[in-house]
Amino acid sequence: MAYTIVIVEDERLIREDLERTTPWESLQLELIGSAVDGLSGEQLIKATDPDIVLTDIRLPGQDGLTMLSHCPVSHAIILSGHSDFAYMRKAIQLGVYDYLLKPVDDGELEAALSALVVKLQEEDRELASLRQRDTGEDFIVLPRSVGNHVVDNTIAFIIGHFQEAIGLQEAALTVNVSESHLSRLFKETTGINFLQYLNAWRVNRAIELLQDPRLNIATISNHSGFPNPGYFAKIFRRFTGKTPSQYRDECTVPQVTMC
Repeated sequence: MAYTIVIVEDERLIREDLERTTPWESLQLELIGSAVDGLSGEQLIKATDPDIVLTDIRLPGQDGLTMLSHCPVSHAIILSGHSDFAYMRKAIQLGVYDYLLKPVDDGELEAALSALVVKLQEEDRELASLRQRDTGEDFIVLPRSVGNHVVDNTIAFIIGHFQEAIGLQEAALTVNVSESHLSRLFKETTGINFLQYLNAWRVNRAIELLQDPRLNIATISNHSGFPNPGYFAKIFRRFTGKTPSQYRDECTVPQVTMC
């Protein structure tokens, strides 16, 4: 399986060099598009929903970090000519996987991409472990209480706000701990990371709403907390193996029960 990636880089020579010389296939990656500024980059990301975004920070139109904050991006690698701490701090807050300084050595970039692909594969295995087939269909069983007050309060926050544009940063502020501590504690306690739990909860909600034939996919996406139907379809398929439309057409799913 190849994971998809897009490049957002305004320097033509660097962009073209990345496109031509990076061994995408051997890294199990598929380059599906490039953009030359932050605004067209945002449009490209929203149109293609890539697994990975490789981007510079200082871009025409809007900077790379602002672009990422406007998009449903789970994994990004920054290429930057600046080691500004404020940039790095914001990148960490956005969940950027790695921050590489230009000029980037080919081996360094390939190592970062390879490590990120391994991380994506691990996440896919974790998602697969969440699938339950007792009824012959996919549904996700999620813990409501794990006996740790920080994690339990985070789960309550997800349940109460999953329809909103929330992330680890908002959850950490709510439970009054650092993002890094919450991320580590949540994964250790539940077995999945914060974003996986949030998306799983949203998928469960979508499964319930798909039982109502009066609701179209865009409405279900919105009511389930996904930023757009394209991202909804991508995440739904990662969890269930089907698009929302296929799921509706093929499956009769009983109401999901959270344990």
